[in-house]
Amino acid sequence: MAQAAIKAAKLSAAAVFKLGAAGARVDDRVEAMSNSSSNPDAGERDRIGARQTSPPLEPGLYVVATPIGNLRDITLRALDVLGAAGRVYAEDTRVARKLLDAYGLKPRLGAYHDHSAERARAEIMAALAARESVALISDAGTPLVSDPGFKLVCAAIKGGHRVFPIPGPSAALAGLVASGLPSDRFLFAGFLPAKQGARRAALTELAQIDATLILFESGPRLVESLADMATLLGPRPAAVARELTKLFEETRRDGLDALAAHYAEAGAPRGEIVIVVGPPAEAEAPSEQVLDAFLTEALARCSVKEAAIAAARALGGSRKQAYARALMLKGKV
Repeated sequence: MAQAAIKAAKLSAAAVFKLGAAGARVDDRVEAMSNSSSNPDAGERDRIGARQTSPPLEPGLYVVATPIGNLRDITLRALDVLGAAGRVYAEDTRVARKLLDAYGLKPRLGAYHDHSAERARAEIMAALAARESVALISDAGTPLVSDPGFKLVCAAIKGGHRVFPIPGPSAALAGLVASGLPSDRFLFAGFLPAKQGARRAALTELAQIDATLILFESGPRLVESLADMATLLGPRPAAVARELTKLFEETRRDGLDALAAHYAEAGAPRGEIVIVVGPPAEAEAPSEQVLDAFLTEALARCSVKEAAIAAARALGGSRKQAYARALMLKGKV
């Protein structure tokens, strides 16, 4: 099955590359691809299009997203970069080799992970100084997202080198779009601490954020994490997505307490896990009498603005409403 998928992916890529020789189509709109950083002239239009393979790489650091499970999720541009880069650095060279071998790519491969980062970073900076092109990949998904690479990107920028993002798969976004939870505002919080005390402290901070939360978790810690979430975040809707894009992909949606109970009974699941938690429910506005009583007491010791902020935090409701009410009461105090 894997070989068939790889063959199909190669055929698909070949078909797209061949479109470049067929001339422009009706949907080829230069305006759709134009922006302030690239403004290509008439002879350069395909540089940022999908009709031809990419041109030779410019010197710089290329941060390349790779599949999170299904090898066919690799982008054509990622294949171009990995095939043309002077060097490719991977979190685990064994994992990277499987991907590269699947597409017949044989770049100069090095390791960049927590234990080799300092030494490898010096090598990469020397290569960038020599005007080489260097690609960075992680085991799965987009580098720097709960993966090594942040210090390298900072060093490259500080050294005056270009950093090219090569976007693609992301487990966090895949979990979000499959969750059915609000996606207009979200926070990616990575992995929670392994120890319960630190984990609960982190969740207490996250509970104040008015946005959908996206977290990573391991199978063995899932039950404990969900139980703590149910306790500290309250009865929020949530989704547990695992093995995304793989054969046994599963997304289970329910309240946090129900999900915690399910996995406590079913046991730790296998695979990499994304937890998506809905935002907190809007607090009911306090009654006028309750708001007035709180503000009257607060105005005796602080400003109108401070009293309004304190009321909104303590009672819920709109800060704007609390401020307007405080202004009115101020004349009576």
